[in-house]
Amino acid sequence: MANVEVRGVTKAFEAVQVIKGVDLNVNDREFVVFVGPSGCGKSTLLRMIAGLEEITSGDVLIDGERVNDVPPDARGLAMVFQSYALYPHMTVADNMGFALRLAGASKEERRSKVRAAAKILQLEPLLERKPGQLSGGQRQRVAIGRAIVRNPKVFLFDEPLSNLDAALRVQMRVELAKLHRELKATMIYVTHDQVEAMTMADRIVVLHQGRVEQVGSPLELYHLPRNRFVAGFIGSPTMNFIEVKATQVSDQGVAVQLPGGASLTVPVAAANVSPGDALTLGARPEHLKVGASGALSGPVTVAERLGGHTYLYVQVTPANLVIVLAEGDIPAKIQDVVNIALEPRLAHLFRGDGAALARLDPIGRHAEAAEKARDLRS
Repeated sequence: MANVEVRGVTKAFEAVQVIKGVDLNVNDREFVVFVGPSGCGKSTLLRMIAGLEEITSGDVLIDGERVNDVPPDARGLAMVFQSYALYPHMTVADNMGFALRLAGASKEERRSKVRAAAKILQLEPLLERKPGQLSGGQRQRVAIGRAIVRNPKVFLFDEPLSNLDAALRVQMRVELAKLHRELKATMIYVTHDQVEAMTMADRIVVLHQGRVEQVGSPLELYHLPRNRFVAGFIGSPTMNFIEVKATQVSDQGVAVQLPGGASLTVPVAAANVSPGDALTLGARPEHLKVGASGALSGPVTVAERLGGHTYLYVQVTPANLVIVLAEGDIPAKIQDVVNIALEPRLAHLFRGDGAALARLDPIGRHAEAAEKARDLRS
């Protein structure tokens, strides 16, 4: 397999710059996911690595070799698209072996590689069927098999699961993670679904408006987001954001005044923060607790009961709707007023420019989780 290096890459379509200087290293056998909202440039970046889009400036290197001017079919990569793009008149076996046939591989070599890939993907009973006789998940596996038989240096996936229903997406996530382990392959995967990114990636690259916002393991991004955008994009449901005001700064952190008048001291560095500054408090739904008392309170506007747990939407102020993860059998009903407790060590503070204030607990659970993730990767 191979490593991929992106150095200062930009992409412009006439006067519109869609990739604004990306630097990135993808290590050998690593599973890296590009994630971000629609229009952030993730598919464009993937296509530049594949050679399907010209690079305006910068370099792409594969195993240390600059490939800007190397055609796509000579880069040693295989790409799986959102569309299966299978030939409807060919069997599964013929679809999977078609690229090998074009490359001049013998019939015996094609048969051997197709059967090996079919075994990995559990497609052996389907080799003589045609695409019209397959389910959506089976067709996607055939498209992946077509990439496997080429034995590429790097696998590239461009939102391959977006056309599948919810149950199939979950199943295919599991199969792709298993495939990565079995092949010990370098994989770069594009998705707008942060759940896919969190569940499959060794590292996640969060893109926004053509720039890399943060790169790290799923737990690093979850526990230690660099800014408000990353904090809001990673995690489902999204992090709650509440506008607050700094009241005091000290070696213990920054004290803020919450809606309703309660005070909370968050253990973050107070650099460039002064009393009176407007800040944003971030708290994830699973880090809030409904109880007899709390720093916030308000009426329940929606209760999403999902069996094992319930999401309560609580209107703590006219401008702040807070989502709380509660027990599945919590008796709260619509318009019930509930109290919400916050754990300061699990909260985040963001400046007006969106940057996160650095945490003061480097040996706390956030950093420990990030360190464990890095250890597992290495």
